[in-house]
Amino acid sequence: MSRWIAGVDGCRAGWIAVLRNIESGDWRFRFVPVLADLVDCEEQPHIIAVDMPTGFLDCAVRGGRACEHAARRLLVGKASSVFPTPCRGALAAATHAEACAINRGSGGGTGLGLSQQAFHLFPKMRELDALLRSRPALAGRIHEAHPELAFMRMNGGHPVLAPKRLPEGQRRRQRLLADHAFAATGRAWTRYRREAGLRRVDAGLDDALDAAAVCRTALLIHRAEATRLPEATDRDSFGLPMAIWY
Repeated sequence: MSRWIAGVDGCRAGWIAVLRNIESGDWRFRFVPVLADLVDCEEQPHIIAVDMPTGFLDCAVRGGRACEHAARRLLVGKASSVFPTPCRGALAAATHAEACAINRGSGGGTGLGLSQQAFHLFPKMRELDALLRSRPALAGRIHEAHPELAFMRMNGGHPVLAPKRLPEGQRRRQRLLADHAFAATGRAWTRYRREAGLRRVDAGLDDALDAAAVCRTALLIHRAEATRLPEATDRDSFGLPMAIWY
């Protein structure tokens, strides 16, 4: 078994990962333009927690998958951070209007459109979906996670209400990470971003903090201490799990 785990969050330029050695506790940031680069990297992380859906409904339902409904019930005051994922057919849409039409049509009704925020994530969703479908064994390594659930768990079961893109929200999240063995994430990210030649518009501090948060989720999965939503994993028509871990 690899000594490494990883937490991953999508950013404008690709993906930001936090790799952690489960024996030494050492951790570090890594940027990859495509997710397969992390899967196949030298460290070969045996658990990868990623903030992106790993399975899709064939027909849209109000509020999305069961795991999203469960996550919103926990994230009181932050429920909007869990958006309904599209039906699988909508992923092929080239425009937001087309995606909304496919999503509504699959559910046989109205009111099942998609936000622009969700549509902007379609390339990342397609990338992860293609990776999992082309390499089925990865389903045992890659787990869907959600940063706000991860921070909630670090915060004693209370959602962190301060917005993650504002200074107070970032300071609060950095303090929680420091309390859970990810010290000085802000300084580490600033140093890594400069060394890697990443612009702030390519990947932000909020992306880096989210990656660290779901890396802790990966550690909890490794230790068999993580919680899964829902308790019994749903699977989509391709056998991919539809569950969120935290």
